[in-house]
Amino acid sequence: MKNSFIIILSSLSLLGSCAPSNEQSTTYVQDHYTKTEVDIPMRDGIKLHTTIYAPKNTDQLYPILMQRTPYSSKPYGKGAMKTQIGPNKHLMKEGYIFVYQDVRGRWMSEGVYDNMRAYIPHKKETSQTDESSNTYDTIEWLIQNVSNNNGRVGTWGISYPGHYATVSTIDAHPALKASSPQACIGDFYFDDFRHNGAFLLSYFRAISLFGTYKDTPTDTAWYSLPTINTKDQYQFFLDKGPLKNLNSYFQYDQLDTGTPQNPNRIDDFFWKEIIRHPNYDSVWKSKGIIQHLDKVLNTVATMVVGGWFDAEDLYGPLETYEGIEKHGKDNYNIMVFGPWDHGGWARDQSRNAVGNYYFGENISRDYQIDVETKFFNHFLKGDGSSDTGLPEAYVYDSGRKAWKSYDLWPPKDTEKKSFYLSENQKLSPTKQSTTDIKFTSDIKRPVPYSEDIKTVFTPRKYMTDDQRFAARGPDVLVFETAVLEEDLTLIGDITAKLKVATTGSAADWIVKIIDVHPHNTQENNDKIQGHMKMSNYHMMVRSEVLRGRFRDSFEHPKPFIPHKKTDVNIKLQDIFHTFKKGHRLQVQIQSTWFPLIDLNPQTYVDNIFEADEEDFKTQTHTVFTDSSIEFGVLKN
Repeated sequence: MKNSFIIILSSLSLLGSCAPSNEQSTTYVQDHYTKTEVDIPMRDGIKLHTTIYAPKNTDQLYPILMQRTPYSSKPYGKGAMKTQIGPNKHLMKEGYIFVYQDVRGRWMSEGVYDNMRAYIPHKKETSQTDESSNTYDTIEWLIQNVSNNNGRVGTWGISYPGHYATVSTIDAHPALKASSPQACIGDFYFDDFRHNGAFLLSYFRAISLFGTYKDTPTDTAWYSLPTINTKDQYQFFLDKGPLKNLNSYFQYDQLDTGTPQNPNRIDDFFWKEIIRHPNYDSVWKSKGIIQHLDKVLNTVATMVVGGWFDAEDLYGPLETYEGIEKHGKDNYNIMVFGPWDHGGWARDQSRNAVGNYYFGENISRDYQIDVETKFFNHFLKGDGSSDTGLPEAYVYDSGRKAWKSYDLWPPKDTEKKSFYLSENQKLSPTKQSTTDIKFTSDIKRPVPYSEDIKTVFTPRKYMTDDQRFAARGPDVLVFETAVLEEDLTLIGDITAKLKVATTGSAADWIVKIIDVHPHNTQENNDKIQGHMKMSNYHMMVRSEVLRGRFRDSFEHPKPFIPHKKTDVNIKLQDIFHTFKKGHRLQVQIQSTWFPLIDLNPQTYVDNIFEADEEDFKTQTHTVFTDSSIEFGVLKN
């Protein structure tokens, strides 16, 4: 064990690796590396386009560090080179052979793309392939054909490339010694496009990026993204109404053919998968990789990286780390989670903030130098022992704004503590008398997820947004502790144990955990929005939705019985945040979160993607005060 849209895929992916700024010389790569483009044959004959950046100095051997991506290994062509290569600019200067590969069916690679291609155990030797075998075959070719390599290979990637890094560790090639899945997608039913059964409507414009059919190599975008011709995304989706009205943006009737009949519409097999498979069925289960983490070989060291405020992929890296820990008792497996949004740790900038909330200077730089570079150097250049000097869990307390190291996650000094919802907006450490609190969920006036008026592909800023705008609405329930007399550190997972009822037969339930700052809090962010003040700032530190029909099973949904008191348990993702003395812990509960997620009709239909206008009804919801929120609390 270890120590105690077009989204501009030519330069920056929507969900993938985050482009750093170019403070370093833009000619460094050209001055020190030679670029070669090759097409590497897989066991079934399909060739994958691969770009190799090798040091010009050939007097020594170098490890190979590879990223496999659906977002293009551009720039293509002789003489065209990236201005930065590798996970960070510091590692770029350490002496590596850097490799980028277009995955099967994307950009310049042959074959047909499959979104989150299913892993196939016990594959037939040449007739069956998956991303695990594609990685294995690529590494085998590189080891045999790239000069001056030292026989050791590492993989890394952020978001979708992070998923491919995870896949590389399963049935891994013997030469693979280290992998860092970062913001890695673990299961598409719970990452990115869906959260606990709810569809992230904000991702609608990204569907074609992943679903437009292609079967020949190309160096230019073959997909197009829908335009909505407005800066007010909330009103756009409200006016569109039921999800079925979005079908007009896709070649819905021809989804199975791969041949669009109407050039003004988009042939999209990913949209087909989403709308035809609303439940967690065999299609989604087959695409998940976290179900196969028992096959991660202990010969591969892993470092899972994530951001506490990653709106796209927080589920994936947490589940990936936990899954490897559970099944790989002999694996070197560590986790790093910092105060970042999606891929923030890879950006080359000194200032670290998420939205209006400022965390400090050089947090990402220090991680890149002291953690990421150290990890890869140790396993790909050093002795490769378990004694790396890195902690098991290197995690950032987003309340204290400080890093902590633990030899276990969650730490041993953690206890479970429940807070109960009480009358008069109180959040109490002890259960009070049981009563009911009602609110109206108006289908025509859903609660916004942000007070900003804008149109974004994938919202990020809201993860630390001030929630005062929501707290002051009649359709958001607020429960709050008294002013804390001592620090309270929440650590690990959160479970909301709600007891609810509704006049309808369907409902969504959203729970938000909020750090209410004191009235005398001073501004510490010179880039804070002009209308915003840190005085009494309601900082959202964790949030999650559960589509109520899935309260007992994601496979087998069921309606609510109108007016019947019902248990709804919601698992929120892990947290590490200290609510300081003088602050207050607040919980908000609501039933709409628009247009982050789609509208629930609040009348049960088998498939919400097929709901009609008349299915959408305003309902009255009830939350009972024997509901509670269970936290992991760090002992003092």
